Amino acid sequence: MDCLCCWSVSKPLYLLLFSYFFSCTAKAAFNLSTISFDEGYSPLFGDGNLVRSPDGRSARLLLDRFTGAGFISSRMYKYGFFSANIKLPGYYTAGLCVAFYTSNGDVFKKTHDELDIEFLGNTKGEPWRFQTNLYGNGSTSHGREERYRLWFDPSKEFHRYSILWTAKTIIFYIDDVPIREVIRNEEMGSEFPSKPMSLYATIWDASNWATSGGKYKVNYKYAPFVSEFKDLALEGCPSDPIEEFPSFDCHESDLARLENAGYATITRRQRSAMRRFRQRYMYYSYCYDALRYPVPLPECVIIPSEKERFRDTGRLKFGGSHQGGKRRSRRRGRGRVQASTLEYDPYM
Repeated sequence: MDCLCCWSVSKPLYLLLFSYFFSCTAKAAFNLSTISFDEGYSPLFGDGNLVRSPDGRSARLLLDRFTGAGFISSRMYKYGFFSANIKLPGYYTAGLCVAFYTSNGDVFKKTHDELDIEFLGNTKGEPWRFQTNLYGNGSTSHGREERYRLWFDPSKEFHRYSILWTAKTIIFYIDDVPIREVIRNEEMGSEFPSKPMSLYATIWDASNWATSGGKYKVNYKYAPFVSEFKDLALEGCPSDPIEEFPSFDCHESDLARLENAGYATITRRQRSAMRRFRQRYMYYSYCYDALRYPVPLPECVIIPSEKERFRDTGRLKFGGSHQGGKRRSRRRGRGRVQASTLEYDPYM
C-alpha cells in the first residue's frame, strides 16, 4: 500500500505502516561489511570504562563519576562511510552526550574539520534528542546545527547511525534512512570538510549544555551510564596528513567505489523518507535561524513549506515536538511512559 494514501487508516495501523516503511527502506538501501573492534579502532580514553565483547565485535562505553570513555579509528580517512549500531543509556540521562563523529582537531588545531552526530540526554520520562553538525577548515563561527527527535526509544534497541562523506556530498543516516544531505558548492569554499579525519565514539558529562541549556545535570546516582556499539562499519580511503610521502592515500578507484556505493545514492523512496522525517522530527535548523544568519549559508536549500514552520530563531513555531511535550506533561505514572513513545508517531 502506498503510504501517501494511508490517512484514513486507524492510528495503530499508522504506526505499523510507518515502521514498515522505514524498515523496508533501510533493508533495501545497501549491504554493509562489518569489522571487529581491533580491525579498525583503538581506545581513546577511560580505559576501564571501555569494555569490549569477548568476540571483539562490539564495545560498551561507560560514564561514571570518575570518567567517561571513547574510542577512535586506528587510521585517518580522506572521505569515507562511518557506521555503527548504537544503543543509548535509559531512564535518567540528563547532561549526557553520546557522540559519533569524525574530526581532525588533534592534527589541525586551528583549521579542523568535523562531522557530528551528538545524542543529548534528558530527564526521567523525557526522550533523547540529537543533533548533526559540520565544520570545515576551523569554521566554528559558522555552526551548522540541526536538531531532531526520534520516532523510537534509542535506549530500548539498537539502531544504525551513519555518516557518508565524499568530495561532493555529506549524508547523515538513521537506520539507513537519510535524514540530512549537504551538497558541496563553490560558495562554501574551504568550509566543506576536505582534510583526512578520524572516527570517534565517546560518552561524556556535558552537564553545562546538553539538557535544557545546562539546567539539568548528570545525576551519578544512576551511574554507570552505558552506551553500546556493534556491527561497526568503516569504509573509505586511509590517509595520513602528516607523512610527506604517505603510505596510504586515496586513489581515483577508491573514491569512485565510495561514490558509487548504494549508500551514496538517495533513491526516490529514500528522499521521500527523508522529507517525512524532517517534516515531523526536525525542531531546529540553522538555515531558518534568521537572527543568527540573516543571509542563509550557501549550502542551505530553503523550502518554503518548511520555512513556514519555523520562527526567525530557527525553532518550530508550533506543533511537532513542542505540542507533543505539552500533551505528555499532563500525564503521570504509567501513561507518561507510554506517551514518550507515542509522541514520535508522525501521524498524531
